[in-house]
Amino acid sequence: MTYLDHNATSPLRPEARAAMARAMEIGGNPSSVHGAGRVARSLVEEAREKVAALVHARAQDVIFTSGGTEANALTLWGAVQGALDAETRITRLFVSAIEHDSVRANAEAIVERVPGVRLQTIPVTKTGVVDTEALRVLLREGKGRSIVAVMLANNETGAIQPVEQAAKLAKEAGALLLVDAIQAAGKLEIDLAVLGADYLTLSAHKLGGPQGVGALIVQESAPFTAQILGGGQERGKRAGTENVVGIAGFGAAAEASLRGLGSVTRIALLRDRFEHGLKQIAPDAIVFGETRLGNTSNFALPGIAAETAVIALDLDNVMVSSGAACSSGKVKPSHVLRAMGVSEDLARSALRISFGWNSTDADADAALVSLHKLVSRNRSRAAA
Repeated sequence: MTYLDHNATSPLRPEARAAMARAMEIGGNPSSVHGAGRVARSLVEEAREKVAALVHARAQDVIFTSGGTEANALTLWGAVQGALDAETRITRLFVSAIEHDSVRANAEAIVERVPGVRLQTIPVTKTGVVDTEALRVLLREGKGRSIVAVMLANNETGAIQPVEQAAKLAKEAGALLLVDAIQAAGKLEIDLAVLGADYLTLSAHKLGGPQGVGALIVQESAPFTAQILGGGQERGKRAGTENVVGIAGFGAAAEASLRGLGSVTRIALLRDRFEHGLKQIAPDAIVFGETRLGNTSNFALPGIAAETAVIALDLDNVMVSSGAACSSGKVKPSHVLRAMGVSEDLARSALRISFGWNSTDADADAALVSLHKLVSRNRSRAAA
């Protein structure tokens, strides 16, 4: 089996598996004061230190969540409801056109449910990068405090975003900055202070940790009100018994990812090798994006529907994903590619191959062999 869908979920790292197995043996509630509880608490706090180290943050600013979606939702709702007085009240949300649905959907819900809040979309260039000049203009218009949401790297194209420039513009306008670093963590060197983010979100399973656990990092100066109440866990910012096993795995994966940042170059060379081979197979293939994560290749094979390609590769035991979101059996073009100005027909042909910590040359070769078969069949049918 050839697994090339790391941007969806990266397989569990052995370090994370081992940490989770150890945590399972403890069984204590981290809020209990007896021995087992104290051991569980120590595992949670050790993991908090490791996750903080991954992005050069303070451990006390890390809030564990059930995943990246919850982390993004908690950020937006917590920030808006954490700043309700007349001077600091948030009245505008600026969300890039390529943000993850967990940001876009929650921003839309806030506008619907919280009076006086307005949502505006930050456009992107044809290469999938946020238009910072457009953001500058948007921030000058209107009144009231704002939240700007710009992800560090796009989950579909891998396009790395100008977050530091966005942070500078946000600070000049007195706005807050949310950086979704879920796809970039473990693939880029991340320093919270350098980025200038007020809020930063992470997810374990994107970097070889378990599914169902993530983190939100809130700077001490940023407004935030807890949305889940009832137990006082996570320093009162997110109630509920911590997922000790998942958090232990998250910490181990974060540590392994930080230690393995040197392999980013190897993975990028693997991606480049694949794209070179792709052009040999299909000279008309179009690769989307320019400055990208080294592991991500989002491309289109004109005339071949994405769902057809995904199924064909799957039959060859090559696991990739489509650049389109599937819902109730209907394929809709990616909102990311639409924002980049890609035609609907081309967007419907988009595929994403994403390499990861355990990818090899053999994986790239297997994908190329399967794609060559697919392209050859398509040419044969077209010539018949």
